[in-house]
Amino acid sequence: MARSQEVETLAATLGGKGVRGDVANAADLERLVRTTLDSYGRIDVLVNNTGHVAKGDLLSIPDAAWEEGLALLLLNVVRLARRVVPVMEKQGGGAIVNISSLWAAQPHLDAPVSSVFRAGLGAFTKLFADRYGPVGIRMNCVLPGFVEEADPAFVAATPLGRPATPEEIGRVVAFLASPDASYITGQSLRVDGGLTRAV
Repeated sequence: MARSQEVETLAATLGGKGVRGDVANAADLERLVRTTLDSYGRIDVLVNNTGHVAKGDLLSIPDAAWEEGLALLLLNVVRLARRVVPVMEKQGGGAIVNISSLWAAQPHLDAPVSSVFRAGLGAFTKLFADRYGPVGIRMNCVLPGFVEEADPAFVAATPLGRPATPEEIGRVVAFLASPDASYITGQSLRVDGGLTRAV
């Protein structure tokens, strides 16, 4: 699902179904889940991935930008989980992967809204794993560093010396969604070329 019509075209070329909508809109999320069930009859995997949120000086960011960050980075995950968990539970399990950011593990003043709500997403992911692991539903986060482009200073600070490719991030997501990751849940996996300093 995306706001752009391109999502429908891309999905069609991949043999799937694209739904135009806004992840911050509960009715659009309901339509996404309903379209998926009508088309395929089940939901085995959910991948949550949203775009960038407001940046700025910590106390200069207006309330509306913080509220938008909450809706885009955290509430959409909660709202979709409410809709897909009953389906996955009836099926005997499922996997949810949240695309987060390295700022969830290492907050940065250049991205305060992202840092705050993506850290919250990590906490929600762990709580979800505790609650729904017993019924076979896993949830994990992927914390990418910079993908395709990065400020030279960040590239210099990255031990691997380059940004990630989308394919590298995609392979990690595919792994976490697969049976190969059947014993992994509640985790926030850094895929940042070693940029994060935390152990």
